[in-house]
Amino acid sequence: MKLLLNVNGAEDRIELLAPPGPEGAPCRFRLADGIERTADVQMPEPGVYSILLGGRSYDAHVEQNTTGLVVTVDGHRFEIAVRDPRQWVRQAAGAGKEGVQTVAAPMPGKIVRVLVAPGDAVEQGQGIVVVEAMKMQNEMKAARAGRVLAVRVQVGTAVSAGEVLATIE
Repeated sequence: MKLLLNVNGAEDRIELLAPPGPEGAPCRFRLADGIERTADVQMPEPGVYSILLGGRSYDAHVEQNTTGLVVTVDGHRFEIAVRDPRQWVRQAAGAGKEGVQTVAAPMPGKIVRVLVAPGDAVEQGQGIVVVEAMKMQNEMKAARAGRVLAVRVQVGTAVSAGEVLATIE
């Protein structure tokens, strides 16, 4: 299962290959760097996880709040929002009018055209990137006018569902 993460404001992703099992089976996962990792994860009490990763032991204290999770490891606090890219998220009227807008792939596919470059001004509804999925081409469009901050893909790149293709401010 692939999940999108926002950790202290920075976007990342994780793919859970084998979540921790009830009999203490190790958790296998892959981060955005593509390297597969294995960790032993135990929950000695609710909200506390004991993790053995790469020969080191960590205690993670996890609390849920209105925006996601607050995880504390070795005195370091991480605010984490987790999103499953397969789930539809309803935005309230007027949402996305300020701040950075991310343009994401709606499903796995391949980039067939990049229509903008960093620094370009775009109008609401203007095409940003074309993704081919299931033999259909889908033009990802800007939800509002702005300036392209970054284009994270190039023609021929394979993308996952929910992967960020471009950002607009």
